[in-house]
Amino acid sequence: MTRARIIEQDRKTTQSGRAKAGGWTLEFESSEPQKHDPLTGWVGSADTRTQVRLGFETKDAAIAYAQKHGFDYHVIPAPPVKLKIQAYADNFR
Repeated sequence: MTRARIIEQDRKTTQSGRAKAGGWTLEFESSEPQKHDPLTGWVGSADTRTQVRLGFETKDAAIAYAQKHGFDYHVIPAPPVKLKIQAYADNFR
């Protein structure tokens, strides 16, 4: 069975706007372990599904897509944004 994770896109703390916050991404998890390539020294696998990322407007749309295609999925919400409010002068104390 294909495993997928649905991840909420979080707002970056360096940005004050909310334009791209709240979207959801469906990513596929690797179905086989990665192997070391002796020729190049790189680590990889033949599973190319891990390179696919699908974007959705809502969590329900991402879940509906996963259920429609029979994916085993789990949802990862975005961590809460922690802002440290301080004055500019505090940088020089």
